[in-house]
Amino acid sequence: MILKASNIYKSYGNLPILKGVELSVNKGEIVSIVGASGAGKSTLLHIIGTLDRPDQGNLQINGTDINQLNERKLSSFRNQHIGFIFQFHHLLPEFTALENVCIPAFIQGVSPKEATRRGMELLDRLGVEGRAQHKPAAMSGGEQQRVSVARALMNNPSLILADEPSGNLDSENAASLHQLFFELRDTLNQTFIIVTHNEELARISDRTIHMRDGNIF
Repeated sequence: MILKASNIYKSYGNLPILKGVELSVNKGEIVSIVGASGAGKSTLLHIIGTLDRPDQGNLQINGTDINQLNERKLSSFRNQHIGFIFQFHHLLPEFTALENVCIPAFIQGVSPKEATRRGMELLDRLGVEGRAQHKPAAMSGGEQQRVSVARALMNNPSLILADEPSGNLDSENAASLHQLFFELRDTLNQTFIIVTHNEELARISDRTIHMRDGNIF
């Protein structure tokens, strides 16, 4: 088991968002989280990604008790063990595709030579090696999203979290991205937790989790 979230509660002010969520995910599993807007999906993803802390509950990732980490250790753990894919890519516009992909490795202290080698390897695997020296504005939406996937994979994380990863893509690019997730699972044994409104992605996932009113059903 790579993730275990137990009794997770989270409120913002007087508004309860998560109400005792329980979730376990095994290594190599692709799990989709679906539900109406306001159900708590993104809040749960942020807590699993250690971008926010729960008000109550326990979170273990790859055997590490997240509650025991201070902010410095938590930041290091996040960089090493968790990859993020967002709907709007969040590539830095002033950097090339290769530079964007290498950023997590630079944060971890990897040498520029090794980071560049790894970055080019990932861009090649994802079919966008020809865009390595292009900045985001010179790439299509599908290409930008593949670069963002490469960035998420850069430090060989234990867990990849995706928030509406195909929400900004046309149907052809969305289908291609979904297929890529399964190829990465099969070849690299990567684990994905994906918040999505895409019914096809939810259908083909190993498991679909439904959220409503701050809990899983």
